Amino acid sequence: MKVYTWKQLFWAMCLVYFPVLILGLLTGFLLEFLLVTTVLHIAWHYYFLKKLNDWLWISKSTRLPPGKSVWEHAYIGIHNMQQRHRKRRNNLASVISRFREGSEALPDAVVVFKKDGEIVWCNRLAQFQLGFKWPDDAGENITNLIRHPDFVEYLRSDAYNEPLDLVSPINNEKVLEFRIMPYAKNQRLLIVRDVTSYRQMDENRRHFVANVSHELRTPLTVLQGYIEMLAMSAQDDKMQLKTIQVLDQQTARMCALVEQLMTLSKIEGAATLDFHESINMSALLTQVENEAVTLGRKKSQTVTFKVDPKLSVVGDEMQVRSAIANLVYNAINYTPEHGTIKVIWKRVQEGAYFCVMDTGDGIAPEHILHLTERFYRVDASRSRDTGGSGLGLSIVKHALSHYDSKLHIESHVGEGSQFSFIIPDNYIC
Repeated sequence: MKVYTWKQLFWAMCLVYFPVLILGLLTGFLLEFLLVTTVLHIAWHYYFLKKLNDWLWISKSTRLPPGKSVWEHAYIGIHNMQQRHRKRRNNLASVISRFREGSEALPDAVVVFKKDGEIVWCNRLAQFQLGFKWPDDAGENITNLIRHPDFVEYLRSDAYNEPLDLVSPINNEKVLEFRIMPYAKNQRLLIVRDVTSYRQMDENRRHFVANVSHELRTPLTVLQGYIEMLAMSAQDDKMQLKTIQVLDQQTARMCALVEQLMTLSKIEGAATLDFHESINMSALLTQVENEAVTLGRKKSQTVTFKVDPKLSVVGDEMQVRSAIANLVYNAINYTPEHGTIKVIWKRVQEGAYFCVMDTGDGIAPEHILHLTERFYRVDASRSRDTGGSGLGLSIVKHALSHYDSKLHIESHVGEGSQFSFIIPDNYIC
């Protein structure tokens, strides 16, 4: 259908009024003929306007009403617009249907709600895991159905980087992981997963490691005692002394591994810390410095500490010491002879800054992301030579997590490494 132009409209008007104008001039009744024609013309337009109104608001038929001239074009244009809207609506309905089908197939509960908390939609698992009733709960505020204070605070914080673990609102024996993500315009997507089995497995693993480590301490202590006795009775036999030294080294390494396992279990098992206790960081770092200088002297290393004596933090001294000592001792163990280790503890804008820099062999980029994993080794043979267990940086990672801090690692092969972290201002006393 061609577009109805102003030119076509002008010629249509001429077709109506030109004969009337000629007839009026010939008969002498020009004004009377023009008035009658104008009234009839307006009535004609109102007739088709009435038909359009009835078709839009009363008739349920999709067939076009008959029209003439400009009204035929208007009817066809409106009909085409309806067809386009109907097609868009069908496409949107298809997208929504696929979204809902996909959400129903997920193993997680899914809830779509507006920014103000009004529930828009939920899948079937949300009804089983959260006790929602659909569609009865449509339009209900989500905080009226999930009333846990931690969830309400999590929802209002707009900080959704980390998930939230809560006990199920309908089953106290289940633990659910809540994760909120921005979705569409002014909407949020809540995904709830049952993590009961994962949490139980993690708890069982921690208990197992703690129990095994505790049980190993006694036989290892007995072994060390007998090894010392054998060493005293074999002073003249070089072969026996060499064997006993190997036994002593491996037993000491096993004892260190057990101690680190127990430390890691304690840190992991501590859900929260008592941040009312102040830690004398100056005294703690002095102890670590004395031990580090003694260890570094065996390899002719230069160990320097630059410490702000007035800067202290609150929390668990055992965890802070474990984090700092592991970083310092790792630097000494993995730095070759005549190397340099620098330790810094100072105040920065973000909080308390701790840094250990060494002139060791450095670490390749592909290993850096895995260094804080348990028992991860960049070089297994080198770890055996230095007595490394692969747990030190994992202990650091978990200790720092209680302070909302992360370990930053910078390293270049052949140049050395730098390990640092910042304890936020709210933990400084």
